Amino acid sequence: MAISKRVVLHFPSRMVDQPIIYRLVKDYDLVLNILKASVTPKEEGIMVLELSGARQDYDKGIKYLKGTGVKIQSLGQDVMRNDARCTHCGACVAICPTGALSLDLATKKVNFDEERCTACGLCVLACPPRAMEVHF
Repeated sequence: MAISKRVVLHFPSRMVDQPIIYRLVKDYDLVLNILKASVTPKEEGIMVLELSGARQDYDKGIKYLKGTGVKIQSLGQDVMRNDARCTHCGACVAICPTGALSLDLATKKVNFDEERCTACGLCVLACPPRAMEVHF
């Protein structure tokens, strides 16, 4: 059975010069799509990616990552909309490159689909009431 998940990897400073992503591809036969990355030598690195492959290979790859000290989070844990602040103005809808934010024409409310979000952060900048938050 195949699986595909978007995850956030947090690399400790001692690991940023290691071929971790190469190992996921070569040793665990995973397909990955890097959505966002910030990796600086001798500092902590953060990478948002979509991992796909056979379920058993995915599980082995995740186990490998945890064994190296890489912290793994699902992408949905890092991007949030503060519903109390959201005025449903739609400013974020126009800027969202993935369609994760969309306007429901019937209710005039902005919908947020965490599965489509790549944590690019453009919505944070576009949101007048600062309802969108990205926490890495």
